[in-house]
Amino acid sequence: MADDVNKRDLQDYDGNHYVDPNLGANTDSDYKEETAAEVAAPINYGSTRNFERADIDTESRATGGTGMGWLALALSIISLFVMPVIMGAAGIIIGFIARRRGATGLGAWAIGIGAISIIVGIFILPFF
Repeated sequence: MADDVNKRDLQDYDGNHYVDPNLGANTDSDYKEETAAEVAAPINYGSTRNFERADIDTESRATGGTGMGWLALALSIISLFVMPVIMGAAGIIIGFIARRRGATGLGAWAIGIGAISIIVGIFILPFF
């Protein structure tokens, strides 16, 4: 029995498991690969776009969209009386452009009035 203990002590050690000299291979596993679990930080693709938008002067954006906002609002109001579908659609499209350029209030009003004009023109005016 003492010989068995000495044999176990004399066996080669490969770092994790003892190698049995009678088998000639690792008794626990035949693979000698190292694995690791590494996680990279997520890439934020929107961060550069946000920095570019922050650099733009907000006052120049608002003044650039104000003219478009007034035009969109005028088209939407006129569409209540003349050609509601065509003028209302034009008011809505230009209203979105105005909102994008910084005139959020005028653009929103133009979009709302244009949508009301189209709804009234399609569903209510045919009955009169």
